[in-house]
Amino acid sequence: MVAGGRRVAVVGVALSDCGRVDDATAYALHAQAARRALADAGLDRSRVDGFASAGLGTLAPVEVADYLGLRPTWVDSTSVGGATWEVMAAHAADAIAAGHANAVLLVYGSTARADIRAGRRTGTFAFGGGGPLQFEVPYGHTLVAKYAMAARRHMLQFGTTIEQLAQIAVQARANAALNPEAMFRDPVTVDDVLSGPMIADPFTKLHCCLRSDGGAAVLLAAEEYVRDCRTAPVWVLGTGEHVSHASLSEWEDFTVSPAAVSGRLAFARAGVRADEVDFAEIYDAFTYMTLVTLEDLGFCAKGEGGAFVEKGRLLVAGGELPVNTDGGGLSAQHPGMRGLFLLVEAVRQLRGEAGERQVRRPDGELPRLGVASGTGGWFCSSGTVVLGRE
Repeated sequence: MVAGGRRVAVVGVALSDCGRVDDATAYALHAQAARRALADAGLDRSRVDGFASAGLGTLAPVEVADYLGLRPTWVDSTSVGGATWEVMAAHAADAIAAGHANAVLLVYGSTARADIRAGRRTGTFAFGGGGPLQFEVPYGHTLVAKYAMAARRHMLQFGTTIEQLAQIAVQARANAALNPEAMFRDPVTVDDVLSGPMIADPFTKLHCCLRSDGGAAVLLAAEEYVRDCRTAPVWVLGTGEHVSHASLSEWEDFTVSPAAVSGRLAFARAGVRADEVDFAEIYDAFTYMTLVTLEDLGFCAKGEGGAFVEKGRLLVAGGELPVNTDGGGLSAQHPGMRGLFLLVEAVRQLRGEAGERQVRRPDGELPRLGVASGTGGWFCSSGTVVLGRE
């Protein structure tokens, strides 16, 4: 249970147009997602008194809130990479529970793909060379290279195979095939993954997330607002956040992600166990992120992630633990900091609104518990949110 006096629910979720969006600005995608989330909830924007945003403009929550016509009395601009939105959701839930806000809107939008096509920026993803990074930048470490190094360590230490990592991409694509909003839906095989162009050993192209445009919005509200909403509430049961290191030299174990801490905190605060969860939405900029996060959240033991992801366990259709049910960043969409998309998909699953990709419990009932876990930087940060329905 979130600390404080009031329960907190997600009452509205939405995506903007996603995939290939060449005729909209990032601000417009923020606005589109926000309007759709408010319409989903059935609440007027005048009820929103909290706002969270990151990644756009010089003063993200100020500029975006102004663009949306909001004048919030509670704001958050936490920016910790891909985990940003799970961490923001945790902060928002705590603020609502404590009475510092009543309805908090989280919004994100990016034209990452369109910007490159239009020549507004290059494809290079760099974090700069100041601070602790100055000791790594001269050696040419890219973001993907850092994840690739971590994957190699797991393979060396536990015998994880490249075919097992490829299975994650294959199953993500199979889930995306059930999602009409996914950017890539054609099936792929393990051989397809292994034969692709090398990006950073051992990752070929399909081990890496796609680049898309798109936005998302999530509206959280106090329990007394629920009766005014048109949607069934999805309750925030527990959250956790953790940051672990800034540079690779300070990372104690390449096979352990910060989700090991954020997940433990979130499950403990929710009062549930990993084996009670019906599905998981996991940040998947690279296949190894999915594998190690599954281990660190407790869905399998450390070192057993390779065996766990085999035999279709992650599939919506017949999988023991459906993971990234919309196709994830590997196949559905990835416009940058994708963590907010995880929350949108988790809520849709718990409401029973996922269409062909809807997860069902063994008894045919809708799922009762889901988890969204975001990872930021190069396994530097993690935010985990446990969600449930009544």
